[in-house]
Amino acid sequence: MSHPPALDPYSMWRDALAEVDEVFAPPPRLNRPVGGCTYCTAESELRVLGGDPADVPDDLLGHFMREVASHWDQDQYAVLWRRFIPRALRRWGPEGNDSDPSQEMGRLGLHGARLADWPAVERAAVERAFRALLHIAVTDGRPHEEITELTEGIAHATGDLEPWLAHIAGLTGPEADAGVIRLAFGWATELLWDELTFTWWYDGDPRLITAWLPELRARIASFTVRHPRCKNASDALIAIDALKAAGGAPWLYPYDMRTLGAPALTQQT
Repeated sequence: MSHPPALDPYSMWRDALAEVDEVFAPPPRLNRPVGGCTYCTAESELRVLGGDPADVPDDLLGHFMREVASHWDQDQYAVLWRRFIPRALRRWGPEGNDSDPSQEMGRLGLHGARLADWPAVERAAVERAFRALLHIAVTDGRPHEEITELTEGIAHATGDLEPWLAHIAGLTGPEADAGVIRLAFGWATELLWDELTFTWWYDGDPRLITAWLPELRARIASFTVRHPRCKNASDALIAIDALKAAGGAPWLYPYDMRTLGAPALTQQT
């Protein structure tokens, strides 16, 4: 069965950014000068943060995005994020300079800027950009650890992991197949070794991934028929089956003293 050509994720990303720019123009207004912890942010910098968002230097913007919510006036914090979100998304995107955005994205969560409470049109624009970012991450060949960090950040920001797992599963095309298999193998193996954790999202539960991975089995099995020499795919099936059986990892842990000098992921017989 043939499928329609997959949309170019980079085009989706550019379209999403254009929508974000439109939705957040002009920037939301502040009702007074920016208030915050002057031990961490100089008063002169607070004044700059309250000016035109385009004039805020990159290093000061990064400082704001990483600083905990309690260091800013509570009623202004979400407004500041809404003013900076077009620039924040670009920092997190493929042309940005942020290799691990999960901590910063988490500032949009329940205990921070509360993205879930933003006006519906703004929230929808941000989530569309998130979908494009995740599409790019899964299909551009990056290591699964980086996809884990991005998925954690997006789920933390939105308060829910399951829609983003569904988004990943719904990606189509050869690049998506390869990315999903690489991710499934990485996640299943880390779960078997009790290593899959979320660094910044303390409320997040990686066990949701355990329940989700078996949904990919038919897709991965079909891929192995078409590409019988793909070890990632065959190993992903082994790992998913081991998870479902709850019988422990089929491979020795790579840092176990018993495996020193032996290749990692040596299948036990």
